[in-house]
This record gives sequence, C-alpha cells and structure tokens, in this order.
Amino acid sequence: MGGTGVAVQLIEEELKEGCDPLGPDNVIVFAVGPLNGLYPMASKVVAVFKSPLTGNYGESHCGGRTAAALKQTGFGAVVIKGKSDIPVYISINGKKCYFRDASVIWGIRSTATVGRILREAEHGAGLRSILRIGRAGEKLVRFACVVSETYRHFGRLGLGAVFGSKNLKAIVISGRGRILVEDKRRFREIYDEIYKKAVFSEATKKYHELGTSANVRPLNFINALPTMNLKDGKFDGAEDISGETIALSRLARRISCSLCPVACIHIAAIREPYPEEPYFYKTTFVSYDYEPIYALGSMLGIRNIDGLLSLLHEVDNLGVDSISTGVSLAWATEALEKGILRKDDTIVELKWGDYKSYIQSVKYLVERKNPFYDALANGLEYASSIYGGREFALSFGGVEMSGYHTGPGIHLTHLTGARHHHCDSAGYSFDQLYLKEKRLPSPESLVDSLIKEESFRQILSSSVVCYFGREIYKLDTVSRALSALRINYTTDGLEELGRKIYMKKMKLKMREGFDIKKARIPERIYEVPTPHGYINSEYMERAISYFARKITEGY
Repeated sequence: MGGTGVAVQLIEEELKEGCDPLGPDNVIVFAVGPLNGLYPMASKVVAVFKSPLTGNYGESHCGGRTAAALKQTGFGAVVIKGKSDIPVYISINGKKCYFRDASVIWGIRSTATVGRILREAEHGAGLRSILRIGRAGEKLVRFACVVSETYRHFGRLGLGAVFGSKNLKAIVISGRGRILVEDKRRFREIYDEIYKKAVFSEATKKYHELGTSANVRPLNFINALPTMNLKDGKFDGAEDISGETIALSRLARRISCSLCPVACIHIAAIREPYPEEPYFYKTTFVSYDYEPIYALGSMLGIRNIDGLLSLLHEVDNLGVDSISTGVSLAWATEALEKGILRKDDTIVELKWGDYKSYIQSVKYLVERKNPFYDALANGLEYASSIYGGREFALSFGGVEMSGYHTGPGIHLTHLTGARHHHCDSAGYSFDQLYLKEKRLPSPESLVDSLIKEESFRQILSSSVVCYFGREIYKLDTVSRALSALRINYTTDGLEELGRKIYMKKMKLKMREGFDIKKARIPERIYEVPTPHGYINSEYMERAISYFARKITEGY
C-alpha cells in the first residue's frame, strides 16, 4: 500500500543481514502512503532503519510538513545507503536530488540554528520540510533523534545516530507537484465525512484542547504515572506539571501538522528576565507532550514547570530522544543514591527534582564526557550491564520504557511490540479497559488482543494516518477513502494486509537477532503496584511463551 508496508519491503531487500547499525551498510527508508497530502490527519511519514539502540528493526514516525512535502515531490519513498566522506545534507527539490557540503553546519550545537541556516540556504519556501540532527547524532548517541520543523521528531531507536554515522546532517524536502484525484465527487464526500469527525468528535477533542499532556492527571489518579525511576506510580508534583496547569500558565499557541485540523501540537513559552535589565525578557518556545513530561518530569521528580520546560528545550536542541534520556538519567540518579555510581561518574550531583543538574548531565551525555556518559550514550541496557543496577534499569528489548505503569498489557507491549513502543499494540489502553471491567483476561487472550491491535495499526502506518485518528480511520473508512483514489481493498483485505506487514516486521526483527524468549524484564515492574495490583511474573512468562509460539507459527 505504502508507508510502513513499502518501507519494510524495501529495507528487507536493501539491508545486508547482520550489518552494523552504525556502519555504511545500514539503510534508511522514508516512505509516505496513498492518503498523505489528501485526507485530514494523514500527516505522518515513516522512517525504517536498523536501530543502533536495539540492534534490530527500527521504525519511527514523524508529523509536521514532511509527509506532504515528500508526497508533492512525486516520490513514494526515499532510500539512503552508504556513507559520505564529508559531512553532507541532501536537498530533494521537486524531481531533483542534490548532495550539498554540510561542513559549515557540522558541529553546530542547536538543531534550531541548523534549521534557520538551511531555510536561508535552500530555495522552495512554502511546502518545505527540513530534517536535521543535533550534536547527539554527530556524537553517535544511540538514542539520538532527527528533528523536523523544530517541534516534531523522528524519536526513539536512534535514527539520528544513523544519520551521524553516514555524515548526513540534514535532508531538505521541497515539493511542488500536484496530487491528482480521479473520482473527485467520491473523494469530496469521504473527505467531508472524515473532516467533520476530526473536528467535532470526542475522539480528537482531548488532543486539541490539552494534547497528550491531558494524560498526567488521570494516570496519576490511578497510580500509573511512573515516578522517580518507577519507585512509585504516583507523583505528588503531578498537578504542578499537568497539562491543565501548563495550559493555564505557559501555553503560547497550538499548531498543526500539514493537512490536519486537530492542532495537537502545544507550544509553551518560558520568559526569562535579563540580568541587570529591568522589563527585558528572553522568550523561549518549547513544544511539550505527555511522554516528555513523564520522562523529564515525574520520572526525575521535577515539579517546577519552567525547570521541566528548560530541560526539554535542552534535550530538543541537542537532538536526543526525551524518553530515553529521562529514563536513563532516572536510573543514574537511583544508582548514585544506592552507591552503585559515584559522583566521579556523574560529575554533577544528580538529585530528584534538581533540573539544573539534569540539564548539565544531558550536555555531558551528548558529549560523552567520561567513561560513564560514554556508556550511557550507548543506551540504558548497555550502561546497566557495565555498572550494575539492572534490576531497576527500565529498558525493554534495549528501549527505555514509556510513561505508563498501567498493568501487564503495557509491559508486554514494551517487550513484544515491533518497535518496543507504547503505540505499537497499545497495551496501556487494554489495561485501562480491563480496569473498568474489573478483571484481567488470560495471558493468551491479552496477547491475542495486542497482536490484533498492532496488525490493525500497520494499515494506519501504511496509509499513512496519524494514530491519533485511529478512532476515525477504522478499516471501513480506510477502505472507502482508498476507493476514491481507485485503490480497492475490502475490510477483510485490509485486515489480511495488516497481518502480513506485521509478520514481515517480526521476521525481519528475528533475522537481525531478536528473541523474545531472551528478553529481559526489569524486576522493578514487579515491585510497584499497578492499578491492577502487583504484576504476576508467571502471568508475564505465560504471555511471552504464547507470543513466541504465535509468531513462530506465523500468527
């Protein structure tokens, strides 16, 4: 179809089996789908690569203008191979592609500054997208991200490090082409139907009003907000950093990805007075979402809004994934408390809630300041294997955990999801559903639900539709949206396609060394109660065994 489906096929064909993720044989694929540039909320582009963080399949999604810009070039996918001898950036301008010398921007600390320089250097203002890495990608931090349009990211799994390993600083995409629709009347009918649902339904209201930061209060209420390296599921400073509090006191504006009417991107403003200059302020704009608030807020015990936003701004500027950074520093803080680490390792005294020390430690992490930070830049799984404290190192399959401690479902998603990402099979939503029903299903039944959900999401990520539109873009709606483009799939056909794409991902993961039976489960998740009570280790073991059997048999 496109998107993830095409990207997985291309990387299977192009990626050398067993290659070094930071070597020249790694491959990056960007892909868009048939709905991009046409329908509301069809605003994502998919990147697929071999992850330097996990050593196997990597996939990341990003909004902003990238999908629409790429679609209007006329290309359905871009494949990047090899390594440049010098720093370069790629300019895709209409149907032409150029490799430009990036030596002058290599080493620039701020991703925002790189974006400003490229905006002036490249033609094509309007529908143009600029993807770039920061210092973290250049230093090959294995959870470095790629920043798009300042406020959106290809986060998780280390795409930024893969860029850096190829001496690729940025990609500029300028599209000018038209996207033609054959059945205009049918298209307009379906477009209007989806648009009305996107604007007026309850399914998207939360995303517009508060964004995902609306999750802070309810998760804290049910004791599912990971706090101070998951020592607890409740944070006494949650109200101070909740979406409601930030919106009331710091919200500057809402912005939207191209062709999306929801406007879920929330931008906060920090006003800092200039010393010695009364009534003069520096204003910094920072985008915020639930996951960064969890990882850099509750997970580090930070309750000061400006401190949290300042830390998030530093993380964005340097181009590291906010979740992996926060979870890694939370482990380091507890390891320091327990005497596993020394101050000589961390250099600064890491203390819960002390955002200034965390800002400094992020800089040390990105620069790989000493042997400890060099190890941490390779991921929490690696650092904890060297220094100890693995029992409270919250890493699953090599990926640092997301912001939910809702029950067994979310941690099974962390373990079994193709990306080890909370959006893969949405275990957190099943946990909360079962909480309302006051029951937990059998491990086998839960795994079946997770696999079915992840298979469905392959259709969204192949279309490519934002997951925030999952309640709008059911299979029937996707089928009808495609029919106006003369692409014909029944709902059964889409369901089967989703299953095939999902299985292709899992086979690729296993080809590159993933083995669910060897996955490490951090002991900490058994020590802190969820809304369902304590997680049962036997329940998890049964679920993993059943999952392994299902995948081996071909689902």
